[in-house]
Amino acid sequence: MKIIETNLNFEIEKFKKPLGFKGKFLNGAWQVVVYLKSKDNYSIGIGTQSVLWSESNVFSENSEAGGNALMFATTQFALKLLKGKKIENPVKTLEEIFPLVHNFAKKITGRNDLRETFTLNSLVAVDNALWILYAKENNKLNFFEMLPEEYRKYFKYRHEKIACIPLISYAVSIEEIEKMINEGFFVLKIKIGSDPEGDGDREKMLKWDMERIKSIHEKFKNYYTPFTKNGKLPYYFDANGRYDSKDRLKKLIDFIDKIGALDQVIIIEEPFPEELEIDVNDLPVRIVADESAHTDKNVIERSQMGYKGVALKPIAKTLSMTLKILNEAEKRKMDYFCADLTVIPILVEWNKIFSSGIKTFPELKIPIVESNGFQYYKNWEIMLKYHPFYNKMWVKPKNGIFNLDEEFYNLSGGIFEISEHYKNLVM
Repeated sequence: MKIIETNLNFEIEKFKKPLGFKGKFLNGAWQVVVYLKSKDNYSIGIGTQSVLWSESNVFSENSEAGGNALMFATTQFALKLLKGKKIENPVKTLEEIFPLVHNFAKKITGRNDLRETFTLNSLVAVDNALWILYAKENNKLNFFEMLPEEYRKYFKYRHEKIACIPLISYAVSIEEIEKMINEGFFVLKIKIGSDPEGDGDREKMLKWDMERIKSIHEKFKNYYTPFTKNGKLPYYFDANGRYDSKDRLKKLIDFIDKIGALDQVIIIEEPFPEELEIDVNDLPVRIVADESAHTDKNVIERSQMGYKGVALKPIAKTLSMTLKILNEAEKRKMDYFCADLTVIPILVEWNKIFSSGIKTFPELKIPIVESNGFQYYKNWEIMLKYHPFYNKMWVKPKNGIFNLDEEFYNLSGGIFEISEHYKNLVM
């Protein structure tokens, strides 16, 4: 297929409260919409930008809007490369354009050391549009059928239930956590690495994290869930690279062990800045890569350092790159799951359909997918109605669980259906 026309637009969705991680806060997210047209078909791709998550240096060096504008300009450059280009398949196309797009992003951000995740995040809407157009052109309007065989083999399952993971950021109270648990959410993703006094003091950070974890564990240590093999609530700690040494992380792990919570920890994600290439083979918990696993090559490196898992993010690093990451994770017997980027309802479906076919974490009885947009977006209920199938039972979690039926699989979560709202932004 040949791309003969492109278009691009965005809208800003505000958060109802600031979202805190990496010691900083976000007030909203740009939703990017891409239009691609071939001779016989067209597609709409959507992506959520997160400059803070993908490249915190760019976030720090610019205003929130300025950083987003740089990422948006990167998406525009990618579309210029695609116009007039013949497409064999999306994975190969991403491989071809990525070096050029990344060099452009380096220039406009002024950072030669720009993290590849920044550029991948800028390409999500482009990649989604490519996959939808590719599926239409090849008459494969089914998520699993459109995947190349080398990746399709990993999607062996058709799960009926997927647990939804909400986000417990720095400002979420114990009372709010209790409300989530009572509503059926059982995996607690807890942001650690706070900068409580805004002075960058890592000792204060460690103390704050210890107190935070202790208060949560004391309150919920005896809660039961039928969805884990030990019946306890699993803890998932996300540090976003805030720990500056293995010694400091070991102090945290020793503390978690001391308070009797270690057997409930299923993930410690991205403890270190990625430039600290620290061997974690001897740590008694599963260390998981997220931002540092930009590409499949990085997964190989992290595995060699002792990382036992990787967060898969088709909604943040493109489906094309995520398939390659999955391939390397499987070769190295790593665990994996789909994590969020505080994306909008339609994009949650890309994570859900991906998660519905892959293996489950060994400690859990059902697979997990992170989705926290409902906690943070001011207009979440309005955005739900932009979903072509917003009234279907599988769109919203019930008692913390996404229930997937035959219709969900027949429609691939609705990812191939055009949303009129987003269509109107580019057509």
